[in-house]
Amino acid sequence: MQPLLNIATRAARRAGDLIVRSMSRLDSLKIDSKGRNDFVTDIDRQSEADIIATIRRAHPDHAFHGEESGRSGESEYVWIIDPLDGTTNFLHGFPTFAVSIAVEHRGRLQHSVIYDPMRDELFTAERGHGARLNGKPIHVARIDTLAESLVSTGFPSRKRHDSPNIHFYHEFTLRSHGVRRAGSAALDLAYVASGRLEAFWEFNLNPWDTAAGILLVEEAGGAITDFAGGAFQLNSREVLASNGRIHAEMVSLFKDMFAGRDLAAIPTPREFAQKRAEKNK
Repeated sequence: MQPLLNIATRAARRAGDLIVRSMSRLDSLKIDSKGRNDFVTDIDRQSEADIIATIRRAHPDHAFHGEESGRSGESEYVWIIDPLDGTTNFLHGFPTFAVSIAVEHRGRLQHSVIYDPMRDELFTAERGHGARLNGKPIHVARIDTLAESLVSTGFPSRKRHDSPNIHFYHEFTLRSHGVRRAGSAALDLAYVASGRLEAFWEFNLNPWDTAAGILLVEEAGGAITDFAGGAFQLNSREVLASNGRIHAEMVSLFKDMFAGRDLAAIPTPREFAQKRAEKNK
């Protein structure tokens, strides 16, 4: 394991331990709002500060891009950090959240760690050396069709009324084994890399949401693009990750949906109530 990945692992485990220990005092946490349905706690901030301090002890000249503290420093090496991906889940005691850390060198992702402290699952990736879960190699699933796939998505914390994702959720539900919405993009991407999911898509994500997971998926043999199948960039506002085998099918479906083709109508509650009443006559 590379020294930088060792440090990222140590930092992620320390932060994960802090997060888990804090769950015994959820009622007393300081919670601030960054917008409607978008929260930050003192644990998010403490976790990020601890991660940065751990890294700086070894590499004081490196730069950082954290969700809570923003950008700091100038260096060829940039650490991209989400100290608690799934804050809303954490606040409710819903055990699906993670620490996400990626290392970028000269603009290219080189190492990544996603740590799920509730399950003690450590996902790691090194550029050119594959992806691992708790030290064992992982690979994307070998399923070839969307119809046989389990996929996942997320919904934006801000301006949910501006997102069309409920329509995509509906279509993918009809065309797959099912759609999951767990609330942590980092874990969704890690699950694609490990073969637990065949694909993941989401609108309006940030670099700290996706950086670590992108490298995991790539190193596990998967594909990462935007919704049109174009090259993914960290500043992209949309991400489509898959096992590669169903990627073209998903891109084609996105194209059709954006063009308004072959869409199944979603019944309104009133329409559903009318049908239910007719059946009960």
